Amino acid sequence: MLNMIYADIYKMLKSGSIKIVFAITVLTSLLMAVMGNAIANGRLSAEFGGIAFLFSDVNVISILGGVIAGIFICSDFENKTIHEAIACGCSRGKIVISKAVAFFCGIVVLLLPYGAATGIALSLGGNYNPGKDSLGFFYLLAKESGAILKGADLPKLILVMIALIMVLASQLSVCIPLALLLKKPVLVVGLYYGISIMSAQLLGLARNHEIFDKIYALTPFGGDYLFMTLKTGMGDVGKSLAVSLVFILLVLGITAGVFRKAEIK
Repeated sequence: MLNMIYADIYKMLKSGSIKIVFAITVLTSLLMAVMGNAIANGRLSAEFGGIAFLFSDVNVISILGGVIAGIFICSDFENKTIHEAIACGCSRGKIVISKAVAFFCGIVVLLLPYGAATGIALSLGGNYNPGKDSLGFFYLLAKESGAILKGADLPKLILVMIALIMVLASQLSVCIPLALLLKKPVLVVGLYYGISIMSAQLLGLARNHEIFDKIYALTPFGGDYLFMTLKTGMGDVGKSLAVSLVFILLVLGITAGVFRKAEIK
Protein backbone atom coordinates (compact mmCIF):
# COMPACT_ATOMS: atom_id res chain seq x y z
CA MET A 1 0.00 0.00 0.00
CA LEU A 2 2.93 2.33 0.67
CA ASN A 3 3.96 2.04 -2.95
CA MET A 4 0.44 3.05 -4.00
CA ILE A 5 0.53 6.06 -1.68
CA TYR A 6 3.95 7.15 -2.94
CA ALA A 7 2.80 6.75 -6.53
CA ASP A 8 -0.38 8.77 -5.99
CA ILE A 9 1.45 11.57 -4.15
CA TYR A 10 4.18 11.65 -6.80
CA LYS A 11 1.61 11.79 -9.59
CA MET A 12 -0.24 14.62 -7.90
CA LEU A 13 2.78 16.76 -7.05
CA LYS A 14 4.26 16.34 -10.53
CA SER A 15 1.00 17.15 -12.28
CA GLY A 16 0.67 20.41 -14.19
CA SER A 17 -2.84 20.77 -12.78
CA ILE A 18 -1.67 20.97 -9.17
CA LYS A 19 0.84 23.63 -10.14
CA ILE A 20 -1.89 25.72 -11.75
CA VAL A 21 -4.20 25.30 -8.77
CA PHE A 22 -1.33 26.13 -6.41
CA ALA A 23 -0.62 29.30 -8.39
CA ILE A 24 -4.28 30.25 -8.00
CA THR A 25 -4.11 29.90 -4.22
CA VAL A 26 -0.92 31.97 -4.10
CA LEU A 27 -2.67 34.74 -6.01
CA THR A 28 -5.91 34.58 -4.03
CA SER A 29 -4.10 34.50 -0.67
CA LEU A 30 -2.25 37.69 -1.63
CA LEU A 31 -5.47 39.31 -2.80
CA MET A 32 -7.12 38.33 0.49
CA ALA A 33 -4.41 40.09 2.50
CA VAL A 34 -4.17 43.13 0.22
CA MET A 35 -7.91 43.73 0.12
CA GLY A 36 -8.25 43.16 3.85
CA ASN A 37 -5.56 45.76 4.47
CA ALA A 38 -7.12 48.21 2.00
CA ILE A 39 -10.54 47.92 3.68
CA ALA A 40 -9.05 48.42 7.15
CA ASN A 41 -7.19 51.55 6.05
CA GLY A 42 -10.11 53.06 4.16
CA ARG A 43 -8.68 52.64 0.69
CA LEU A 44 -11.60 50.37 -0.12
CA SER A 45 -15.18 50.61 1.11
CA ALA A 46 -16.36 48.03 3.65
CA GLU A 47 -18.80 46.94 0.94
CA PHE A 48 -15.87 45.19 -0.73
CA GLY A 49 -15.68 42.80 2.21
CA GLY A 50 -17.87 40.32 0.35
CA ILE A 51 -15.52 40.42 -2.64
CA ALA A 52 -12.51 39.96 -0.36
CA PHE A 53 -14.22 36.88 1.10
CA LEU A 54 -14.32 35.36 -2.39
CA PHE A 55 -10.53 35.16 -2.21
CA SER A 56 -10.49 33.69 1.31
CA ASP A 57 -9.21 30.21 2.06
CA VAL A 58 -12.63 28.84 3.04
CA ASN A 59 -14.29 29.92 -0.19
CA VAL A 60 -11.45 29.14 -2.58
CA ILE A 61 -10.62 25.74 -1.09
CA SER A 62 -14.29 24.69 -1.19
CA ILE A 63 -14.03 24.95 -4.97
CA LEU A 64 -10.44 23.87 -5.58
CA GLY A 65 -10.71 20.98 -3.13
CA GLY A 66 -13.48 19.54 -5.28
CA VAL A 67 -11.35 20.18 -8.36
CA ILE A 68 -8.42 18.26 -6.86
CA ALA A 69 -10.66 15.32 -5.98
CA GLY A 70 -12.21 15.39 -9.43
CA ILE A 71 -8.89 15.51 -11.25
CA PHE A 72 -6.91 12.99 -9.22
CA ILE A 73 -9.56 10.51 -8.21
CA CYS A 74 -12.19 10.60 -10.93
CA SER A 75 -9.51 10.57 -13.65
CA ASP A 76 -8.28 7.20 -12.38
CA PHE A 77 -11.62 5.73 -13.41
CA GLU A 78 -11.24 7.17 -16.91
CA ASN A 79 -7.71 5.86 -17.43
CA LYS A 80 -8.57 2.54 -15.76
CA THR A 81 -5.89 2.91 -13.08
CA ILE A 82 -8.29 1.84 -10.33
CA HIS A 83 -9.55 -1.06 -12.45
CA GLU A 84 -5.99 -2.31 -12.91
CA ALA A 85 -5.25 -2.00 -9.19
CA ILE A 86 -8.33 -4.05 -8.31
CA ALA A 87 -7.49 -6.63 -11.00
CA CYS A 88 -3.99 -6.99 -9.52
CA GLY A 89 -5.51 -7.95 -6.18
CA CYS A 90 -5.28 -4.64 -4.34
CA SER A 91 -8.11 -4.28 -1.84
CA ARG A 92 -10.55 -1.45 -2.27
CA GLY A 93 -9.91 -0.33 1.28
CA LYS A 94 -6.24 0.24 0.46
CA ILE A 95 -7.25 2.17 -2.65
CA VAL A 96 -9.43 4.47 -0.54
CA ILE A 97 -6.60 5.09 1.93
CA SER A 98 -4.09 5.74 -0.85
CA LYS A 99 -6.33 8.24 -2.61
CA ALA A 100 -7.18 9.91 0.69
CA VAL A 101 -3.54 10.39 1.73
CA ALA A 102 -2.62 11.85 -1.66
CA PHE A 103 -5.72 14.07 -1.61
CA PHE A 104 -4.93 15.46 1.85
CA CYS A 105 -1.33 16.15 0.79
CA GLY A 106 -2.74 18.17 -2.09
CA ILE A 107 -5.03 20.12 0.25
CA VAL A 108 -2.13 20.95 2.58
CA VAL A 109 -0.12 22.23 -0.38
CA LEU A 110 -3.02 24.44 -1.48
CA LEU A 111 -3.45 25.91 2.01
CA LEU A 112 0.21 26.67 2.60
CA PRO A 113 0.06 30.02 0.72
CA TYR A 114 -2.77 31.16 3.02
CA GLY A 115 -0.77 30.22 6.09
CA ALA A 116 2.30 32.00 4.71
CA ALA A 117 0.32 35.12 3.70
CA THR A 118 -1.35 35.28 7.11
CA GLY A 119 1.93 34.84 9.00
CA ILE A 120 3.77 37.44 6.91
CA ALA A 121 0.89 39.92 7.13
CA LEU A 122 0.72 39.61 10.91
CA SER A 123 4.49 39.95 11.27
CA LEU A 124 4.33 43.23 9.33
CA GLY A 125 1.91 44.59 11.92
CA GLY A 126 -0.65 46.05 9.53
CA ASN A 127 -4.40 46.32 10.03
CA TYR A 128 -6.72 43.92 8.25
CA ASN A 129 -10.49 44.08 8.25
CA PRO A 130 -12.43 41.92 5.78
CA GLY A 131 -15.78 43.06 7.08
CA LYS A 132 -18.36 40.76 8.62
CA ASP A 133 -17.56 37.80 6.34
CA SER A 134 -14.48 36.02 7.64
CA LEU A 135 -13.61 32.45 8.51
CA GLY A 136 -10.48 30.38 8.85
CA PHE A 137 -7.21 32.14 8.03
CA PHE A 138 -9.10 35.29 7.04
CA TYR A 139 -10.67 35.45 10.50
CA LEU A 140 -7.31 34.84 12.17
CA LEU A 141 -5.76 37.61 10.09
CA ALA A 142 -8.50 40.08 10.97
CA LYS A 143 -8.62 39.36 14.70
CA GLU A 144 -4.87 39.43 15.24
CA SER A 145 -4.14 42.41 12.98
CA GLY A 146 -2.51 45.39 14.61
CA ALA A 147 -1.13 43.29 17.45
CA ILE A 148 2.60 43.02 18.06
CA LEU A 149 3.54 39.38 17.76
CA LYS A 150 6.14 38.16 20.19
CA GLY A 151 8.46 35.22 19.80
CA ALA A 152 6.41 33.33 22.37
CA ASP A 153 3.33 33.72 20.15
CA LEU A 154 4.89 31.89 17.22
CA PRO A 155 4.34 28.29 18.46
CA LYS A 156 0.69 29.07 19.25
CA LEU A 157 0.23 30.74 15.86
CA ILE A 158 1.67 27.71 14.06
CA LEU A 159 -0.51 25.35 16.10
CA VAL A 160 -3.65 27.34 15.30
CA MET A 161 -2.73 27.30 11.59
CA ILE A 162 -2.21 23.55 11.69
CA ALA A 163 -5.59 23.16 13.38
CA LEU A 164 -7.25 25.32 10.70
CA ILE A 165 -5.68 23.22 7.96
CA MET A 166 -6.88 20.07 9.70
CA VAL A 167 -10.43 21.42 10.01
CA LEU A 168 -10.60 22.41 6.35
CA ALA A 169 -9.07 19.11 5.26
CA SER A 170 -11.61 17.16 7.29
CA GLN A 171 -14.44 19.14 5.73
CA LEU A 172 -13.05 18.34 2.29
CA SER A 173 -12.80 14.63 3.13
CA VAL A 174 -16.41 14.46 1.97
CA CYS A 175 -15.06 14.91 -1.58
CA ILE A 176 -13.40 11.48 -1.44
CA PRO A 177 -16.59 9.37 -1.35
CA LEU A 178 -18.21 11.76 -3.83
CA ALA A 179 -15.34 11.28 -6.28
CA LEU A 180 -15.18 7.50 -5.86
CA LEU A 181 -18.92 7.04 -6.26
CA LEU A 182 -19.90 9.75 -8.76
CA LYS A 183 -16.73 9.48 -10.91
CA LYS A 184 -17.53 12.85 -12.53
CA PRO A 185 -15.36 15.89 -11.64
CA VAL A 186 -18.11 18.40 -12.46
CA LEU A 187 -20.55 16.65 -10.14
CA VAL A 188 -18.00 16.50 -7.33
CA VAL A 189 -17.14 20.21 -7.56
CA GLY A 190 -20.76 21.33 -7.80
CA LEU A 191 -22.09 19.04 -5.11
CA TYR A 192 -19.36 19.82 -2.58
CA TYR A 193 -19.68 23.56 -3.14
CA GLY A 194 -23.39 23.14 -2.43
CA ILE A 195 -22.52 21.25 0.75
CA SER A 196 -20.18 24.04 1.86
CA ILE A 197 -22.91 26.65 1.34
CA MET A 198 -25.44 24.54 3.22
CA SER A 199 -22.97 23.96 6.08
CA ALA A 200 -22.58 27.72 6.47
CA GLN A 201 -26.35 28.10 6.70
CA LEU A 202 -26.51 25.34 9.31
CA LEU A 203 -23.78 27.10 11.30
CA GLY A 204 -26.03 30.15 11.54
CA LEU A 205 -28.92 27.93 12.60
CA ALA A 206 -26.77 26.29 15.28
CA ARG A 207 -26.08 29.67 16.85
CA ASN A 208 -29.77 29.96 17.72
CA HIS A 209 -30.40 26.38 18.88
CA GLU A 210 -28.24 25.09 21.71
CA ILE A 211 -28.96 21.38 21.24
CA PHE A 212 -28.33 21.48 17.50
CA ASP A 213 -25.18 23.52 18.14
CA LYS A 214 -23.78 20.76 20.39
CA ILE A 215 -24.58 18.10 17.80
CA TYR A 216 -23.22 20.13 14.89
CA ALA A 217 -20.03 20.82 16.89
CA LEU A 218 -19.27 17.10 16.62
CA THR A 219 -18.44 17.75 12.96
CA PRO A 220 -15.72 20.06 11.58
CA PHE A 221 -18.46 22.17 9.99
CA GLY A 222 -19.85 23.29 13.36
CA GLY A 223 -18.53 24.77 16.56
CA ASP A 224 -16.01 27.59 16.53
CA TYR A 225 -13.38 25.63 14.65
CA LEU A 226 -13.08 28.20 11.85
CA PHE A 227 -12.95 31.09 14.34
CA MET A 228 -9.70 30.29 16.11
CA THR A 229 -7.19 32.97 17.11
CA LEU A 230 -4.22 33.27 19.44
CA LYS A 231 -6.73 33.80 22.24
CA THR A 232 -8.34 30.40 21.64
CA GLY A 233 -7.67 28.04 24.51
CA MET A 234 -5.43 25.03 23.98
CA GLY A 235 -8.32 22.79 24.95
CA ASP A 236 -10.45 24.20 22.13
CA VAL A 237 -7.59 23.87 19.64
CA GLY A 238 -7.13 20.27 20.73
CA LYS A 239 -10.86 19.64 20.39
CA SER A 240 -10.81 20.94 16.82
CA LEU A 241 -7.99 18.53 15.97
CA ALA A 242 -9.76 15.59 17.64
CA VAL A 243 -13.11 16.28 15.97
CA SER A 244 -11.43 16.67 12.58
CA LEU A 245 -9.46 13.43 12.92
CA VAL A 246 -12.47 11.40 14.07
CA PHE A 247 -14.57 12.85 11.24
CA ILE A 248 -11.93 11.92 8.66
CA LEU A 249 -11.68 8.36 9.98
CA LEU A 250 -15.47 8.03 10.00
CA VAL A 251 -15.79 9.32 6.42
CA LEU A 252 -13.02 7.02 5.18
CA GLY A 253 -14.53 4.04 7.01
CA ILE A 254 -17.93 4.63 5.43
CA THR A 255 -16.31 5.26 2.06
CA ALA A 256 -14.36 1.99 2.21
CA GLY A 257 -17.50 0.07 3.12
CA VAL A 258 -19.59 1.58 0.32
CA PHE A 259 -16.79 1.43 -2.27
CA ARG A 260 -16.20 -2.24 -1.48
CA LYS A 261 -19.70 -3.02 -2.72
CA ALA A 262 -19.80 -0.52 -5.58
CA GLU A 263 -19.80 -1.74 -9.15
CA ILE A 264 -16.72 -0.65 -11.11
CA LYS A 265 -17.30 -0.18 -14.82
